[in-house]
Amino acid sequence: MLLLFQREEMGSLQILFVLLLSLFLAKCYSHEQQELLHCLSTYSESNITQNIYNPNSPTYTSILEYAQKNPRWWNSSHPIFIASPRTEAEIRPVILCSKKIGLQIKIKSGGHDYEGISFRSESPFVMLDLSNLNEIKIDLNEETAWVQAGATLGELYYAIAKRSKVHGFPGGVCFSVGTGGLISGGGLGSLTRKFGLAADNVVDARMMDVNGNILDREMNEDLFWAVRGGGGASFGVILAWKLKLVRVPEKVTIFSIHRKLNSSRDLLQKWENISHQLPENLFIRLLIQNGGVERQVELFFQSQYLGPVDELIPLLRQYFPEFDLERNDCFQENTTAGAVKRCYEVSWIQSAFYFYFRKITSPLEVLLDKTIPTQKHYYKGTSDFVKTPIPESGWEMIERTFLEEAGPRMILEPLGGKMNEISESETPFSHRKGNLYNIQYTVGWSDNSESISTQKMAWLRKLYKEMEPYVAKSPRTAYLNYRDLDFGTNQEDYSYSKAKMWGEKYFNGNFERLRSLLVLLSSPAIQVRSLTVFWVSNCQFCAIHISFSMVEVVDQDTSAPRIIDVGNPLYIHPFDSVGASLVPIPFDGVGYRSWRRGVLQSLS
Repeated sequence: MLLLFQREEMGSLQILFVLLLSLFLAKCYSHEQQELLHCLSTYSESNITQNIYNPNSPTYTSILEYAQKNPRWWNSSHPIFIASPRTEAEIRPVILCSKKIGLQIKIKSGGHDYEGISFRSESPFVMLDLSNLNEIKIDLNEETAWVQAGATLGELYYAIAKRSKVHGFPGGVCFSVGTGGLISGGGLGSLTRKFGLAADNVVDARMMDVNGNILDREMNEDLFWAVRGGGGASFGVILAWKLKLVRVPEKVTIFSIHRKLNSSRDLLQKWENISHQLPENLFIRLLIQNGGVERQVELFFQSQYLGPVDELIPLLRQYFPEFDLERNDCFQENTTAGAVKRCYEVSWIQSAFYFYFRKITSPLEVLLDKTIPTQKHYYKGTSDFVKTPIPESGWEMIERTFLEEAGPRMILEPLGGKMNEISESETPFSHRKGNLYNIQYTVGWSDNSESISTQKMAWLRKLYKEMEPYVAKSPRTAYLNYRDLDFGTNQEDYSYSKAKMWGEKYFNGNFERLRSLLVLLSSPAIQVRSLTVFWVSNCQFCAIHISFSMVEVVDQDTSAPRIIDVGNPLYIHPFDSVGASLVPIPFDGVGYRSWRRGVLQSLS
């Protein structure tokens, strides 16, 4: 009886503690909310307070719900405010006031971050929702488009299709992905082999730094390099991209081929060996999944040829006669469920519907759909790059592992073509020549209970571990837009060696250049010449920690270089390195301001 009483007493104390903690946090949040609103109200030139939403606002809930494309974290931390600016000028007060008060800013373009970094944090934060900044200006004479960072791919594709039948853009396949995030991480898609990444087709960019200054390519060529694949929000808030539109034929051929893995190993390995060497007009990606009553592992070849059927058929007879695709297959409707093959001659915009698994006869307005799904779908994803074909033993492992779980998928997208022609240092996206294809792994579920989600994620981690012998090595590389925090997050025991492991996974040799670019000095009197710096990549909920001891600076009045000992460790850059969060410069302790003050004093 005494033991039972003690347990009940302990349980009551725990509940009381939680309630008191909740009240304390609520009081803190209320104070920060009031401070932020007061600060924002001092910027008379801006009406941003009209577009600030707190948790009691119905608009707050709808914005947050739409933002969470992966709602795994719906019950986790939420922003104390959502700022949804309607003009670029309204962003500056949000940045400056958040910095002044000490709030993080999470920058959301489309909300597709695989780990939810654009809408969650362990620290009080403001979510900067860019969805209202979606203006698109197309210049067909110049064959370019200025696209604000809040525009989705669907909105961009819609604007292009309304103006031209012979222009397109090499973006991704998901309509609701934001252009701000997709392009700043690289941007793979069905036109990559022909035209390169989305980031390869950016000719200018406008961004706002932590001091509210607007920069473009002419003002800072190094930053322009960094934001095209290095994670735009690592360096500021992307405002808009100037994109180069590409020419596409009026007739495009799309086709799909279904097979069972256990009876198509030869075809699968042939695809591995030649898909990256095909003519660059031909893109054949491969989806692997299990399905049906018998849960067999299926192969789904999803393909696009930039040209009419009559040009495609001879190519397939040369490279993939196993597909057994004939001209007539492309001009007769095949409504059979699970048909072995389907083929259509369509426009480029209809091919975009096809890759997003929409009806090719859908109206263009489908591209603008922003309906919040009524049925929640949860998922975990990760990625790899492959440099040598996977042997038979590897495919046996994949088939065996896939049959253990429901809802898994691997998407294999071939590279080669234009990707081989671009240097791996041209942009931060380094996965160019020598890579056969990219793998995206995902597993989904509809019940987000702890037991189910734990089971699903454990399965994906097991598959990822089993794939290690068959993918790129030294380092094992990954795609930034398929971010995976399993690679590591910044904890109290952070170190340069740990951060380098994460950074080189995403950026390979470009990691070193990116880390040096994170040192941005606010005084024009100081110019960084050389430094040894620690850059934390994939820092989940923290400011950037930079450790270094010696920096060579230049007094621009005398042009005399000096070596300054600045100590270790330091906070220096206000943007975190995951490409989705802005954090304030610290005002106390060993922070950026005290470091800068010390440097200026040593120069005087």
